[in-house]
Amino acid sequence: MAAENLKELFVEELKDIYDAEKQLIKALPKMAKAAESEDLRSAFDEHLEITRMHVERCEEIFKVLDLPVRSKPCEGMKGLIEEGQEVVNELEPGIVLDAALIAAAQKVEHYEIASYGTLATFAEVLDLSDAKDLLGQTLEEEKEADEKLTQIAGQINPQAEMGQSAEGEEEDKDEMATVSAPRSSNRGRAGSSSRGANGKSRSKRR
Repeated sequence: MAAENLKELFVEELKDIYDAEKQLIKALPKMAKAAESEDLRSAFDEHLEITRMHVERCEEIFKVLDLPVRSKPCEGMKGLIEEGQEVVNELEPGIVLDAALIAAAQKVEHYEIASYGTLATFAEVLDLSDAKDLLGQTLEEEKEADEKLTQIAGQINPQAEMGQSAEGEEEDKDEMATVSAPRSSNRGRAGSSSRGANGKSRSKRR
């Protein structure tokens, strides 16, 4: 049903983020499993527990408003989660995948920050103080999660860049070793053959 006023729009947005949080509860364990960095896995595991609290807060807001607890499909979160899953499917496990997982997770966090920020603003205008307080708590926790991912990215991103460079250098060294080894062997054989010829020549002169 289309919203006809701000209160109805608020409820529709609440249903949307409620569904988004439930989708995230299913997605976070998969992201944690795909991560190689222990810090990143811990961050995903920790945020899973916090996300369960966010779901409970959404349910509490429905009760405060004396409304049935309902959700509606959040296509925005669905798209972000699918994009993150594509990254897991396409990249090999390792530091580069970790960097990609952080990028995917921060897209999710920014979506949630925007959603909860809007809902908190609506709640303030509608004079829904209890709902505003609950939404404000969740908003701050989403910001903290985003900041923690930024800190982890500060460690992982340089490692991902160095990992790629080191791999390239090792491949170059292997190629050089493969090419130079036969040449070195040929030079050795040529030198021995030449000395042998000279030795025979000197024997004949004597």
